[in-house]
Amino acid sequence: MAGGYCAAAPGHPFHGPYHDTEYGFPSREDSVLFERLVLEINQAGLSWLTILKKRQAFLEAFDGFDIDRVAAYKARDVKRLLANEGIIRNRLKIEATIENAKRLQAIRDEHGSFAAWLDKNHPLSKEAWVKLFKQNFRFTGGGIVNEFLMSLGYLPGAHEHDCPVYAKIARLKPPWMNKKK
Repeated sequence: MAGGYCAAAPGHPFHGPYHDTEYGFPSREDSVLFERLVLEINQAGLSWLTILKKRQAFLEAFDGFDIDRVAAYKARDVKRLLANEGIIRNRLKIEATIENAKRLQAIRDEHGSFAAWLDKNHPLSKEAWVKLFKQNFRFTGGGIVNEFLMSLGYLPGAHEHDCPVYAKIARLKPPWMNKKK
């Protein structure tokens, strides 16, 4: 997405705001981190534009990405989500979202937050991140993990150096710019 995204996104009704205000920007909020993970998982095999267009429906369907509420979902909730035309109706992705919420509860219990867990493990190579995510989450392949981490500033590459957004993000000192461990 880097390079081409910086050239194509500005001015686009969906890509533009995401590119300019979210993509590559660090976040500490568990609900934001969980949302990004869910959206990246659901993007697998589809375009990012499809996900951005369905984003509000995802927010509503998954209770604002409240980890505890999603972790408590039961079979009736899976059935409800599979019937929701506003989201991606893929059983594996829906079940992964619920299971990942449960796993995030455990991570939060041990580390205080999802962000603290990410910080504890930063920096890692892309390959090591993928391995760690596969050990801790469902439906997290290389592309999903890479985009998730890039989108939140844990890996470089979200923006080209000459993109005006790059300078905004650099002022925020995202984790990838701080490689100390």
